[in-house]
Amino acid sequence: MKKGQAQQDGPDDGSDEGGLSRRDTRAYQSAMEAVFAIPIAMGIGWWADSKLDTGPWLLMIGLALGFTTFVMRLMKMRKLVEAASEEHVDDEPF
Repeated sequence: MKKGQAQQDGPDDGSDEGGLSRRDTRAYQSAMEAVFAIPIAMGIGWWADSKLDTGPWLLMIGLALGFTTFVMRLMKMRKLVEAASEEHVDDEPF
């Protein structure tokens, strides 16, 4: 390796040589977005309830929005998994 040239942590093409592929990174990102959608939306609803003194209504709206976001992220993850499995099936020799 030449001086001043940085070594890469891992490949981006999905090979098994080490590190995380872009597909793996997208899957982790989608999972984290799905998991944190509900508490973040509920937290915003709780905060708005405390500022506006509206009772549990904004908290409930936040829960509904967070759950909807959670389901949408799960559907997105499902599409990613299906696309990855189709790529894998296409790569297998008969």
